[in-house]
Amino acid sequence: MARLKPANYDDRLTLVEHLDELRNRIIFAGIVLVLAVAVCFWQNDQLLEIANEPLPRDLDPLTFSPTEPFFTTIKLSIYGGILLSLPILLYQLYAFVLPAFSPSERKVVLPMLLAVPFLFIAGTVFAYFVVLPPALSFLLGFNDTEFNIQIRASEYYGFFVLTLIGVGLLFQIPVGVLAVTRLGIVTPQQLAHNRRYAILIIAVVAMLLPGTDPVTMLICMLPLYLLFEFSLVLARWFGTPVDEPEEG
Repeated sequence: MARLKPANYDDRLTLVEHLDELRNRIIFAGIVLVLAVAVCFWQNDQLLEIANEPLPRDLDPLTFSPTEPFFTTIKLSIYGGILLSLPILLYQLYAFVLPAFSPSERKVVLPMLLAVPFLFIAGTVFAYFVVLPPALSFLLGFNDTEFNIQIRASEYYGFFVLTLIGVGLLFQIPVGVLAVTRLGIVTPQQLAHNRRYAILIIAVVAMLLPGTDPVTMLICMLPLYLLFEFSLVLARWFGTPVDEPEEG
């Protein structure tokens, strides 16, 4: 397999080179994903314990067929592999489009790429410890006197992983805000002036998260709004568009 070029290389790619770069990054991302899934399946007992931790103590996920424990474990391992490898996959995606920017724009975008995995991890940790426990408590406790509440393993683990991934992706807000301001697409003042639209978008996105219950929505909205305000502060400090160097 051809060696991946550094993300900040300055050559303009031909179509063939661009396709070759895409192929190499897809292969690399695929290898990372397969290794992550393999590790998750190898440690599936630990993975199951971690996934079951946010559930109320009196509830254990149920299976309804002889094959369901095996296939549910495989599915959770795939989910876990995606979650584990997603920071690297996101970096590969962003690094692939980086050569389309000018040299000065690359100086802006490249440092932001380094923040992507850290923000994603912060989002998943926040979802695991702050979002999931009260959300599950609300959802499983709603009208609990009227229902015999049980939880199916395959459906719960899908909900669990999608929530972590969704919140992790939402924590990329600072990267997006800094990118559009440093590239001169919008100014921090314009973003601040249209803050009400940002709040509306945050509310809609939070509502679209798995679960869509009021508790999950409100718990997610607060940190997302704080991230947006923090992003505006960073944009005012570092958000001046970079100028193209004059060619001599």
